[in-house]
Amino acid sequence: MRYLPKSPADRAAMLQDIGAASIDDLFDSVPAEYRLTRDLDIPRQHSEHEVMEAFKVFASQNATGYASFLGAGAYRHYRPVLIDSLSQRGEFLTSYTPYQPEIAQGTLQALFEFQTMICELTGMDIANASMYDGSTGAAEAVMMAVRVTGRNGAVIARTVHPEYREVLSTYAQHQGIPQTEVGYTSNGRVDYAALDAAITADTACVLIQSPNFFGTIEDVAKIAEIAHAKGALLIVSIAEAVSLGVVKPPVEADIVSLEAQSFGVAVGFGGPYCGVIAAKEKFLRQMPGRLCGQTVDTDGQRGFVLTLSTREQHIRREKATSNICTNQSLVALMVTIFLTVYGKGLRELAEQNMAKAHFTAESLKKSAGAKLLFEGAPRFNEFVVTTPLTAAETNNELLEQKIIGGLPLAHWYPELGEHAALWCATELTTRAQIDAAAGALANTAVDNGVLTPA
Repeated sequence: MRYLPKSPADRAAMLQDIGAASIDDLFDSVPAEYRLTRDLDIPRQHSEHEVMEAFKVFASQNATGYASFLGAGAYRHYRPVLIDSLSQRGEFLTSYTPYQPEIAQGTLQALFEFQTMICELTGMDIANASMYDGSTGAAEAVMMAVRVTGRNGAVIARTVHPEYREVLSTYAQHQGIPQTEVGYTSNGRVDYAALDAAITADTACVLIQSPNFFGTIEDVAKIAEIAHAKGALLIVSIAEAVSLGVVKPPVEADIVSLEAQSFGVAVGFGGPYCGVIAAKEKFLRQMPGRLCGQTVDTDGQRGFVLTLSTREQHIRREKATSNICTNQSLVALMVTIFLTVYGKGLRELAEQNMAKAHFTAESLKKSAGAKLLFEGAPRFNEFVVTTPLTAAETNNELLEQKIIGGLPLAHWYPELGEHAALWCATELTTRAQIDAAAGALANTAVDNGVLTPA
């Protein structure tokens, strides 16, 4: 056995040392009715050829030929094949934590380059490597702000991803951090007057998202001015990392929480993804996770080490800044390769996303009865549309045309009603798919008698 290298003699010796007659004795504490007492009905073993044929059958059952306009925190982008070619090499794929720098220079260098590129993109001084995902990163950033300021409250924009807010509520509930939510205006941006009124002397931070959940780009400088005037820190959460190719970095923020999934990480059943926290250098000691640093060895050669490790796996639990004990280093490596491949081409990629989304929005709103919400502020690659049928009904109709429509918003934003949905377009969205969606949307209302043909 590859991972159980104990011989029968070894096992017998171990049982004797602990005073057990057999392995079954180890399970005496488990009630008899819960123990397996019969042989499992397992099908016969299959040859490699049979297994491959079975998987081909499974693959043929998957949805193919569908156009998807879903986004909302998980984005379809092209993944260069180089990512898997390198990240699946044994020395990366099977390694875990680079505790021993003398045998982990490859992983450490990759993480160092990862941190450097994240800092360049966000305009921050330091970045960690890394968190679970964008939701836990946002929650950790709020707790970091509480430690930095000595205050205990958080003001959260309702335009922050609803699931990020749910994760934050779970953290805050047990950390005793009160939260205040502030709404948005008709252009989809944070309500500045409500934000200013919500910040008190007990507010540690303001958390916003830009581009926000509606796809609207916030005025980070304006919000920073409001927060800083009352002594609160500003945290900017970024769910769509590709936006940094064209959107001005949130340099006015104190802490940036980034979901880096868009940088070469597949949309795979919700994870694993790659959360990052970047911040001003003065907050270094309160940064959760780990930081890799550059140094020189005794021969003066460039080398890399774990410079700061503030999680409970490394230091006393009461001194830890976070109990997240997995740093997603393999996923961070994928991000590093993606950014290295694209380089300055990230700007062109971002421009394609923005242009595709703009064209899609303009095409959809031409459909009779469709309306584009939150106009008047810049957007990236997502937007909100209302349709004559409910969003769920519209999606059911579109699905028959092999089109996966936008995300219905009524569950999280009941004030927008049952007809509002969040749509997304990326560089993988084709002109043919956009035209097909617009045409299907126009026909849907007519076919259901909601509108009469022109």
